[in-house]
Amino acid sequence: MAEFTLDLNDDQKQVRDWLHGFAADVIRPAASEWDEREETPWPVIQEAAKVGIYSLDFYAQQFFDPTGLGIPMAMEELFWGDAGIALSIVGTGLAAVGVLANGTEEQIGTWIPQMYGDANDVKVAAFCSSEPDAGSDVASMRTRAVYDRAKDEWVLNGTKTWATNGGIANIHVVVAVVDSELGSKGHASFIVPPNTPGLSQGQKFKKHGIRASHTAEVVLEDVRVPGHCLLGGKEKLDQRLARARERAQSGGERVKNAAMATFEASRPAVGAMAVGTARAAYEVALDYAKTRSQFGRPIIDNQGVAFQLADMRTQIDAARLLVWRASWMATTGKPFESAEGSMSKLYASETAKKVTAQAIQILGGNGFTREYPVERMHRDAAIYTIFEGTSEIQRLVIARTLSGMSIR
Repeated sequence: MAEFTLDLNDDQKQVRDWLHGFAADVIRPAASEWDEREETPWPVIQEAAKVGIYSLDFYAQQFFDPTGLGIPMAMEELFWGDAGIALSIVGTGLAAVGVLANGTEEQIGTWIPQMYGDANDVKVAAFCSSEPDAGSDVASMRTRAVYDRAKDEWVLNGTKTWATNGGIANIHVVVAVVDSELGSKGHASFIVPPNTPGLSQGQKFKKHGIRASHTAEVVLEDVRVPGHCLLGGKEKLDQRLARARERAQSGGERVKNAAMATFEASRPAVGAMAVGTARAAYEVALDYAKTRSQFGRPIIDNQGVAFQLADMRTQIDAARLLVWRASWMATTGKPFESAEGSMSKLYASETAKKVTAQAIQILGGNGFTREYPVERMHRDAAIYTIFEGTSEIQRLVIARTLSGMSIR
């Protein structure tokens, strides 16, 4: 088991510097253009594929880093470049992780390469879970999957929303209800192959921030997928459902806590994204404060500005420490006895909103214009307190964990 440390090893430093260079040289120069266009930045994704960043191999290497710091380090550097473009680069990873977590070796080998394509013909994938009436409340999911035994096919019907790459993806991974009496334990995940009849893109959302990332509804109307597209297979699903029914009868709380632990382990990565955006805004504000003069001296000479920057840097470092601690705990199997995963996501996301707002204030009127990037960073930061569970949901998880009470 790796000991917790704040010192990156030489390999980690090399990867960090490589990612930082790509973010500085490729992502940042393109950020404003693709934010304005509100389109998927295919040329940037292709460049990421050419150098090996947009690939399963790269994310697998970071995911299996024994210290747990590979993923948060990568997320921070890419999102330091630009949140919208970075999400376009890492968004396919959501679907890939869904297959890695639940699929068979054959499914992993068959479908994940099709999610990424290659440097000459890049593809993207979409993970479709949220619904119009089932965001944080996953137990309210309505999309249904019904097994047609005669044809060995699953028939999917429903509407998914807030799907990154939804509708433009080569591969869609769709979460659907197979047993409505088991709540979230009655869900299963399915691969929807390219050009499957019945799957279509619904509304494409015009967003406040992360505009370079494609977000849309996915409509499923009698979508038929072969039995082998059920992740994990039918036998494994039947066994899991049987265990869930037994647990629901004898100890429903055990089921709920297991589900919470799964979500807890994924939240630090979102916290790392928020840290990257906050750090970027802080650095712009710091440079501006050093070079902008008023009344004959740099504005950083004023305590009102200097103290804001001191608070910003302190909050960013504190957020990173929470993210790294939770990431290390998840990798080394330490239990989240105080909901440390939610803590990291909550604090980092709230810090990103606050720091980007302070950066605008320090830049004054310039910060309010699109001539400077902090305006875009502030818009992007708003998403971190919403996706992967809102800040209110994080506080609820933390409070329930600390108190042992069913707080509502």
